[in-house]
Amino acid sequence: MKGVFFYDLWKREKSQNIETIFPSWSDGEVIVIFSPHDDDALLGAGYLLQVVREFGAQVYVVIACNGCGGYTTLDEKERIVEIRKEETIRAYAKVGVGMEHIIRLDFPDFSLRPNLGWKMPWGGFGTFEKTIRILRELKTTRLLLPNPYREHADHEATYLMGAWDGPQAGDPIMPDYGKLEFPIKSYLEYSVWGKFSPFHALCAGQDPAISANKAIVVSKELEDKVVEALSEYRSQAAIISDLVSQRLKKKVEENFFVELFLSFEARPKFDFKPYLELIRNIK
Repeated sequence: MKGVFFYDLWKREKSQNIETIFPSWSDGEVIVIFSPHDDDALLGAGYLLQVVREFGAQVYVVIACNGCGGYTTLDEKERIVEIRKEETIRAYAKVGVGMEHIIRLDFPDFSLRPNLGWKMPWGGFGTFEKTIRILRELKTTRLLLPNPYREHADHEATYLMGAWDGPQAGDPIMPDYGKLEFPIKSYLEYSVWGKFSPFHALCAGQDPAISANKAIVVSKELEDKVVEALSEYRSQAAIISDLVSQRLKKKVEENFFVELFLSFEARPKFDFKPYLELIRNIK
């Protein structure tokens, strides 16, 4: 794709091959982006959701919370959820994501964490009952999750929802909730506004100041589309205005902007080899 470059930051590699950030890419990929609130996926992964469609992927945005805490005037309090639903449809249309590719879970703001799980102690179902069906029905191949590191309680909860439910979706359990023929191939964290945890970099022997390990650099045209899309959130203007103005810091050089990601292994397997070697050498 012209004007788009993919980076593996820890390997110091640059390419126009999407496999740099999505290994073993194939036709017909299904990218699902878990967004804590309706505008978060645009803020953190707005370039990527545009780019992957050019490589033949379908993109779905799953919005965890209903936006009920996003009112800035008392006059909006009772109407804010419906206002934001309408703004979301208009916003994502600007970047080519139709309303049929937007899925709302409708949990209240600031309340997602206690709803994590399958059956709730007070009765009814939590997030798992919804997410497991969605991931399987969509035949998800890649999952994008928000940065859980000190951004927002709902961001952390949305990350946990995907990081735990994503692998379960590929397991041969609960067939009445659908079936995912193959496990989800890979997982990426995106940053809405905060830096990623330095944990992964430290474990990989990398500079913790470079906590992202993947990136895409795109032309200003894609940045302009994201900013135009975000402008549809008029009810959130006072809340996200600073985040929008901060986007100028994403400029790599004239007419090119960067979006950062952290690729992680959702279900790392235990490596016994170093332990076996250690035990054999203990006399």
